[in-house]
Amino acid sequence: MLALAVAATSCLSPAHDEVRNVIYLIGDGMGLAHASLLEIEEGFRPTAFSQAQSVALVSTRSANNRVTDSAAAGTALATGTKINNSAVGVTPDSLELTTMMEKARDLGLGTGLVVTCYLQHATPAAFYANVPRRSQYDAITEQLVACDFDVMIGGGARWMTDEQWQTMADKNYCIARTEAEMQAAEEGRLFAVLADEYLQRAPERGDYLPTATAKALELLEKNKEGFLLMVEGSQIDGAAHANDAAYLLAEMQDFERTIQVAMDFADTHPGTLVVVTADHETGGLTMPSGKGDFTLSESGIDYRFGTGSHSAIRVPAYFYGAGADRFGGLIDNTELAKQLMRELGVTE
Repeated sequence: MLALAVAATSCLSPAHDEVRNVIYLIGDGMGLAHASLLEIEEGFRPTAFSQAQSVALVSTRSANNRVTDSAAAGTALATGTKINNSAVGVTPDSLELTTMMEKARDLGLGTGLVVTCYLQHATPAAFYANVPRRSQYDAITEQLVACDFDVMIGGGARWMTDEQWQTMADKNYCIARTEAEMQAAEEGRLFAVLADEYLQRAPERGDYLPTATAKALELLEKNKEGFLLMVEGSQIDGAAHANDAAYLLAEMQDFERTIQVAMDFADTHPGTLVVVTADHETGGLTMPSGKGDFTLSESGIDYRFGTGSHSAIRVPAYFYGAGADRFGGLIDNTELAKQLMRELGVTE
C-alpha cells in the first residue's frame, strides 16, 4: 500500500500542488462531536469529512479568555493574531489588523464571503472589519460596503441604508435580494443580501448554502490569479447553543453538502485547497452509550450537552486538495491562518 501511495504522489505535477485557490469553510461552533453526530445519524456512510486527506486539532483560546467567542476566534482565523473576546480585527492595544481576505484583494485575487447569518456577524466581519465591539453593526456595515470583495452572500439588510445600497450599485455590483436574483448573476461582482438578519434555519432554507457556495465559485473562478472564499455554516452554533440535537443534525447535514461542493470543485480545478474547521466548540456535546451492558449488540446513544455556551475543547480541521499534506497535527488557530496565507502567497 505504501508503494502505491508513493507512486500515486509522484504522478502529481507541481501545478497540482501549488495553491492558487482556497475555500475556507468554517462551521461556527462545530466540534469533533458535531461531526461524529452527523456520521452516526447518517449510518456511518462516507461523508465529505471522511474524504479529508489530512486532519488537525486546533486550539481556540483568545487573548484574554480560555474560552473564545466568535469575534476573537474569527479574527484569529482571518489574521493569524489573537485578540480579546468581543473585539473584531482590533488587538488589545488598539492596533487594527489586516485580514488575509484584504491581502488577497489587494494582490488582485478574487475574494468572497458566503454565510447563513448576517454579513455583519462576528465571523464574516472578522474578514473585513476593525471595531472594538462586535455589536457595532452600523460601523461594521460601513466597512462591509467599503471592503470591495467580489462576492458577498448572506443576510444583513436590517442595517443597510438607502445610501449604502446606492453605493453598492454605483460600484457596479449585481444587487440580489432573493435567491433567484442571486442565481441570475453570471459575471462581475455580486452583493446578495437575502434576509434582514439570519437566513432560515436548516432544513427550512433548503439548499441555499451549497447553492450559494457553487454560485460564488462560478463567479470567482473567472479570476485567473486565483481566489479566497470563506463559507460559514453559521447556524451550527445556534443549534448547539439551544442544545437541540435535531436542529444541529440538520445544520451539519447542510454544511456537509456544502463541503462536498467545495471538494468537487477542487477535483476539477487543480491548485484548489479546501480547509474545513471551526472557530470554537459550542454546547459541550457528548454521546455516551445508552446502556452500560456492552454484551448487547446495540446499547443506543444519548446526545448530551454540557453547556448552552462555548467550550475550551480543541476543534477539528480537515484539509483536501492542493497542499493538504502540508497541514496537520496539534496547531493553534493563529498558526492555521498564517500557514494558509503562506500557501496562498498573501503574507506581507
